[in-house]
Parts: sequence; C-alpha cells; structure tokens
Amino acid sequence: MLEGLKECPSVFQIPNRPCRKLFHESKSKCLNVCIGMQTGIVLASKVIQFISIYFVSRILLFCDCCIGLLKKFRPNCNISDESRSESQPSSKLDLSRFVLHLEGENELVEIIMKNNCDATDHWMRKGKKQQPEHLLQLLKQSNSQGFKGVQDFDSYLVPCLDVVEPPNCWALPVVTLTTIAVALPNIKSCFVKDLMDRVHESLTYVKIVEESLDVKGDLLNMRKAADSVWLQVDLHHKWLDVNLRKLSLQADSPKEILEALVDAAKKKYLEQKETYMNQCYIKESTAKWPIKVLASNSMYRISQTILLNCQSRNIQTSERLFEVLSVMISDIVGACLTNLPRVISLNCLSSSFEEREESVRNTVYLLGKSEKIVKIIEQKGIPSLHPEQMALIDEWRSLQKPKDRLLSILSTSESSSATSPSSEFCLTIE
Repeated sequence: MLEGLKECPSVFQIPNRPCRKLFHESKSKCLNVCIGMQTGIVLASKVIQFISIYFVSRILLFCDCCIGLLKKFRPNCNISDESRSESQPSSKLDLSRFVLHLEGENELVEIIMKNNCDATDHWMRKGKKQQPEHLLQLLKQSNSQGFKGVQDFDSYLVPCLDVVEPPNCWALPVVTLTTIAVALPNIKSCFVKDLMDRVHESLTYVKIVEESLDVKGDLLNMRKAADSVWLQVDLHHKWLDVNLRKLSLQADSPKEILEALVDAAKKKYLEQKETYMNQCYIKESTAKWPIKVLASNSMYRISQTILLNCQSRNIQTSERLFEVLSVMISDIVGACLTNLPRVISLNCLSSSFEEREESVRNTVYLLGKSEKIVKIIEQKGIPSLHPEQMALIDEWRSLQKPKDRLLSILSTSESSSATSPSSEFCLTIE
C-alpha cells in the first residue's frame, strides 16, 4: 500500500513544477520512514505474539480452568440473573407521537431557494475567474475538424505484441505522446515546458471525465498507468527508468528517437510479461494487466504509428514532428472533453443525498471553469456517436478502422504485384 502511494500523483494541484518535484520527493522520504516503521512494528508484533503464545497461553488456560470450577460451585447465579433481566420492564419510550409541524413552509422554501441561487452564482463566478489558460492554449493548437488526431495516434496497421490488445483510455495516449515529444532532439526547452504545463493542466480535466464515466472501473489500471508514467515524465523526465534527456542527446533525428523508444518499449513489455507470466497475467483480461505492461504496450504501438506517419508524410525534422504531436494531443484532449456536459449533469444527479450539496457546488464551479472549453469544442465537428460511445476513445478510433483495412489491402496488393513476375510476353512473327 505504502509502496503504491510513492508512485501515485499528488492530490493537491500544485502549478509550479519545482514545487511539485519537491513535494513528491518529501512525500517519498516520509513514506520510506513509514515503511521502515511499519516493518519494525510487524517484526515486534511477531516477537510479542510468539512470547504470548508460548508463555501467556498457559496462564490463560489456568485462569479458564479456575473460572470453570467457580461456575460449577455457583450454578444458581446465572438463573437468578436471567430471571432478573426478564422481569425488568422495557424502558424504551414510544416517541412516534411527537412530530414537529412547521408553519410558514412556503416562505421557508423561498428563503432556501434564494440562498441556493446566491451560492450557485457565487461558485459560477468564481469558476469563470479561474479559467484553465494552459488547457485553452492547448485546445487552440488544433484547427482540424472532427478531432482527427484521435484516429491517427494508433494505427491498426501496427502489429500487436500479444494475441489481444488492451483497451485504450483517454489519459494514457496523451501521456505517451507527450513523452515522445519531450524526447525529441533539438527542441527548445521553452516549447517543451509550455507543452508539459498544458498537458499537466489538461490531465486534471481528463481525469474528471474518466472517473465520472468509468463507473465500473474497467479502465482503472489504464488510468493508473497514465498517472504513474506522467509522474516520472513530469518530475524527472523519465519513462519507465529510460532517461529522456539522455536519449534526446544521443539521437540526431526523430526517426532514431522513435526507433529507440520502440525497442525500449518492446524490451520492457517482454520483461514485464515474463515477470507476471506465472501470476494472473494470462488469466486476467487485458484491461487488468500490470501498469508497466500497459504503458509499454502503449509506447510501442504509438511510436510505431508515428514512424509510419513520418514515412507517409515525409516528416524529417524534430520541429515538424513536435508540432504534429502537439496537435494530436490537442485533438485527443478535445475529444475527451466533449463529454464534459454529460459529466456535469451526472455529477449533479448521481450523488447521494448527504453528498448532494458538495457535489452540486463542485459541479457548478467546474461548469464556470469549463465555459470557454465548451465554446472551443463546439466549433469543431463532433461525430454522430451515442453518448456511451463518446465516452470511449476506442469507439472514436473505430471510425478509422475501415480506412486502415483498405490501406492494408492496398499495400499488400502493391507488394505482391511488385514481387510477382510479369505476365506479359513478346511474340516474334517472321
């Protein structure tokens, strides 16, 4: 439990990255002390338990024997106690007749409604004053209609690492694409910092959407993988112990970075698969895979897809690829946030009566903060999907599947025609 907390992101929204890093390192040290204390307490408990069993058990056994002998000599004591307890009348009073009737209920309702309206306006204004500027800048980066990046980040043409592919969540592709962008060589640090700030703020809203719509927790491990990976990328510029800064300095082109990430992801995947092979890895569904396996699979597929896109679009510079990745991230985040109106309505209605006041207050505050977000998203073409389908990124990707199959058939036919001998022949007539 404590080891898992070390890899979890902070529940506090700390805007400054150095402060987030300092907080995380302090939290890790405190947890290390707690883990040491917990280990010591467990060892001491086991020693005390051994002493108790070996020595004290005999004393307790002797005491039980003595009590048993005393009960045999006083058999009438229990009978008298039982008869005394039965003879006592019930002292519980019937209070059902006492009912408080309020007068002037109509005036009371009006007062309550007025107070509620004032509180709603207060939280709405407060939300409008705290607009997510980094997220708004990220959403404005994409001018594409229909959130094309949702369909482009993972191609069905990429071969699977396993028999069955795990489902996708919204956060993990965003984190993986940002990791690739951070690792690109020859990118100005200010551009990288701006992108990470925008992604960090957008993940807060993506998390709200996913937690509200994934009620059954089918994608819980996927979301945990995204949180764990982003924590290392944001604070230490590392992806599963792969130093992204070092990787960026060693590479000369985007192709080398992508190939290095593909190899690292495949290696990590095989290592984790071998580790969990004897456990629940095969028996569990793909969504229940360990978080490192899910993160490695995501990096492998997305890096391979970007490689294919670079070849088809002739993308050779890091600056151009960084721009493509930023637009792709913007499209995925924007597509995810199309579910915000539904999330707001669900949060108002689905909470219990005891939590209704706090839930409505938080929802109104979120509504105020997301006013500009909704306006930007409404300007883009939203596909005609059912609300349940819009909540899942794989349903958005399914729109691209027929196109990918057609491309696969065309590429296969072209390669077969290129390798097969020509059927034409010449006839000489003399």
